[in-house]
Formats: sequence, C-alpha cells, structure tokens
Amino acid sequence: MQQHGSERLRIVVIGAGIVGVSTALSLARDGHDVTLVDRSAPGEGTSHGNGGVLASCAVVPVTVPGLPAKAPRMLLDPDSPLFLRWSYLPRLLPWLARYLSHCRAEETARISRALFPIIGNSLEDHQALAAGTPAEHWLAPSDYLYVYRDRAAFAADAFGWNLRRAAGFAWEEIEGDAVAAYDPLLGPENRFAVRLSDHGVIRDPGRYVKDLAAHLETLGGRVLRASIEGFRFDNGRLAGLATDGGPLDCDRAVLATGVWSKDLARQLGISVPLESERGYHLELEEPSGFPRAPAMFASAKFVATPLEGRIRLAGIVEFGGLEAGPAEAPFKLLERQLRKAMPGLSWRSTRQWMGHRPAPADSIPVIGPSPRHGDVLMAFGHHHVGLTGGPRTGRLIADLVSGRRPNIDLAPYSPERFAV
Repeated sequence: MQQHGSERLRIVVIGAGIVGVSTALSLARDGHDVTLVDRSAPGEGTSHGNGGVLASCAVVPVTVPGLPAKAPRMLLDPDSPLFLRWSYLPRLLPWLARYLSHCRAEETARISRALFPIIGNSLEDHQALAAGTPAEHWLAPSDYLYVYRDRAAFAADAFGWNLRRAAGFAWEEIEGDAVAAYDPLLGPENRFAVRLSDHGVIRDPGRYVKDLAAHLETLGGRVLRASIEGFRFDNGRLAGLATDGGPLDCDRAVLATGVWSKDLARQLGISVPLESERGYHLELEEPSGFPRAPAMFASAKFVATPLEGRIRLAGIVEFGGLEAGPAEAPFKLLERQLRKAMPGLSWRSTRQWMGHRPAPADSIPVIGPSPRHGDVLMAFGHHHVGLTGGPRTGRLIADLVSGRRPNIDLAPYSPERFAV
C-alpha cells in the first residue's frame, strides 16, 4: 500500500456500526473526504444490541481448552448459554471444525496476545474518540465485576485469569459478605467476585454510535443509506463502488460491516471463515435498582449492565445463521438466570433483541489492506469485542491510509491469512 502523507482522499467506509463510525471519524479528523455507507442508519445493528461494556479484560476467547468436550453437554442443558439451530449444523460444520481447532492452550494464548493491543486501553480510546462530541454523554468510567458462586468456581477459571494476568491486568478479589456490601443487588448465592477497575460503560450504545455519526457530518463527512454490491477498479486501482442507488466514486474503501463483510471480502480474493454468533439481550425497563457496575455472571455467561433508565442483560451463544429469527428460549434463560443472580430486583417491563456477532474461526479481527487490492482496507470480525475495540481499530485504519506507521504489529490481523 502506497504512502500518501497529507493527501486528501475520497474514502468510503462500508458499515455504520461502532467500528465503521470510529474509522470514519478518525479518517475525517485526518482531513479526508469521508462517506459512511450502510443499508441501515448508524448504530442500528450489532452495535445497538451489545452488552454496553468496554471490556478491556476480555482477552480470553471462547475457544479455551476443554470446550470441545463440554459443548455437547451444554447443548443438551436447558440452563446452558449455548444454543444451536440443528437444521443449520451441516452449513456450520466446516467453520466449526476450524473454530474448535483453536481450543489448545498455545492457540488460546496466541489469540489473547492478539486481542490485547486492540482492546486493552478501551476506555482511553473511547474517551479520545468521543471528546468534544455529544457522544461523551453516554460514556462513563466504571468497574467491571466477574461474579462467581464461590472461590472454588473462580479457581476453576484459572486458565483465563492467568491469561489476563499475563496481559497486565490486576484485580481485587471480594469474598463472602463483602460481595453484597459491594453491590446489595447481588444475591446470597454469589459469594465471590473479581473487581477490575479502569473499565467503562456506554449507557446507550445505539445512541452513542448515532451521536458519533452525527458529529462526523459536522466535520464534513456524509452518511449515506445504501447497499454496497461490489467494487470498481481501473487499471488495478480502486475507482469506486457499485451500490443499489448507483455508482459511488472513491479513492479508498474500508470494509467494516461485521458478519456481512464476508461476501464483499470474497470479491477481493479473501475467503474469511466467518460465522454469525447470534447474541441476545433482554432489557429490564424501570428497574427497582441498578447494579453498581457491569457484572459478568461467570457460570451463566451473561452480563448485567446499568444503562440509561434500564438494565441490559446480554449474552448467549447461538449458532443458526443470518436468516432465522430469534428463539424464545434464550430470552427466558436470561430472565431465569437474572432472577437467581439478583433475586431482589423487580422491573416494569422487558424488551428483547437478537443480533449477529461477527465470529472469525480464529477469533482475531481482520484489520489491514486487502492483499490483492490495497486500496480496500478491512476492519471486521471483532466477535465479542466490537464495541470495546472499535476506536483502536479505526485509528489503525486511519494510520494506514494516511501513511503513518502503526505502533503495534498488524501481522496477527492481516487479511492475507485468508487469501485464496
């Protein structure tokens, strides 16, 4: 990819979630002519429905050692956070085989090392991104709490906590009556917790992304509703994009449309083993109280996050593709688990949502220029950490476009690992 210094380029960012909006803002602040394109309005997809936590410590992928042995039992357990649409299994199997091949200690550690540079300073990254914009209103520093039944349950998670320690994270351990003293909403079955400071929360993720996109327009950027159908090249250089509304000229493009990036990446010679890991959230409106901080209930694998006027319960792993609608069982499970975790909590009503996390088989985002067409850069595949890693990803893409040397090694994220 050529160095362009301070040259003003016409850049189209495809995808108006947190990664795309962060990228567009970083590029606009560098002085480029930026158009943000999505078939939906900004912040209405996966970025709307995430857990709302800036989870810098989330450097442990799902694919930990022992998962292949546990997964079949989990699928048969009605209280397990893992779901599968069995009719989708034949289509899922090739991706699933590659995904489970990473459930080895050395692979999990490698993935963890790759995730940390993208998410490890998320609060600071978001503070820099939102500074001077209306989006600042939704951003707040917070603790992040991991809640366990007891110390033995925490000890059983030692592999993941050792990875966090290796990444430089430190924490406070809270035990016994001190757990309820920290947060009175936590029920008596919660006798151990880990408190991580220097994390953050977005109190309305959808509004946050919308406010960032609105700020982009004040910098001269455009927000366009359209579907991208393909790329147009002239003598090997990007000349524009084909959209359902007609051609769109540009000098550079950034592909940042989450799980929907797969088909467009294939047009560029990149075959990413990318699946939708369907996630669910249940919002409790007008609750009788709020958690002191976002709390991850480790055994049930869901997070309860205090948002603006409501609590969001987010979690669940379901494999079933992009077409099927939401199932009712995951919502019921979230509510059932919450009633056990916070038995004294009540609320007026609930609201349901289901969306699609972009899950590459190796759990590492795809960030960097396309090997065949360096004028198109890729920024997708953030799995569970899109909100957390969006600003850092956007800054890295802006560095590449403007000819600056990124201050981290981008080799682990290179699209070239999926070139065909």
